[in-house]
Amino acid sequence: MNLVVRLRRGEGPFWARLKSIAKAVLCFHLPVGPLSRPFFASLYLLHVAGREVGLWLLRFFWFEPLLRSQCASVGTGLRMEKLPYLNGRGKIMLGAYVELSGKPSFTFLNRWKDMPELNVGDYSFLGHDCSIAVGSSVRIGRHCLLASGVSIADYDGHPVDAALRRIGRPSPREAILPVVIGDDVWIGRGATILKGVSIGDRSIVAAQAVVTKSVPPDVVVAGNPARIVKTLSEFEINDEGRMTRPSPARGPESSP
Repeated sequence: MNLVVRLRRGEGPFWARLKSIAKAVLCFHLPVGPLSRPFFASLYLLHVAGREVGLWLLRFFWFEPLLRSQCASVGTGLRMEKLPYLNGRGKIMLGAYVELSGKPSFTFLNRWKDMPELNVGDYSFLGHDCSIAVGSSVRIGRHCLLASGVSIADYDGHPVDAALRRIGRPSPREAILPVVIGDDVWIGRGATILKGVSIGDRSIVAAQAVVTKSVPPDVVVAGNPARIVKTLSEFEINDEGRMTRPSPARGPESSP
């Protein structure tokens, strides 16, 4: 039995005492009292300032120029934290005041189209770890909010036929269907938007939802597969899933 195992078990007076000493050493910390607190508080502010200045310099001189070199167009006021992960070649168009938080990823399938298109509208926000896979076209409107971990893809990634998957064939051309997200759309954390989906203006996709069909404007969708759970306008959803205007309220009938 090695020394580490004996120390962890703490069997017997000697090893029990040694184990208690080891715990005390591991739990020891530098005390921060009334006299030393201002000193360490100043060091904390210095640490944060140094980190922010370092990140700003990295973004300004390295991350942003590298990203701009890979984009067809970038509007004014771009804000970003880290260099997005890019796989494949595509036509990236970023509108004005787009914000990229953390490290999103953009993947392009070049088998059927030389330059698949990714278009992000003005004032839209992409959260950390957002994943966008483009085989043809993904368009994100203006003033959209995509929370962290959102996944959008206009193709399945692999063929349905298992034999084609075995030989490494990509999604067939007919299985690539563009994705269109309207203006002012909010997509919650970890939601998935699949191929061929259009999301109407101002609609909300709940966290972890899987959107397999197009979504009309001004609704909230949730679940897997996503379904309309709430309307955000004067319209309502009938039994067939269509948006209709509600019937006017009728008061109690008066007696003749």
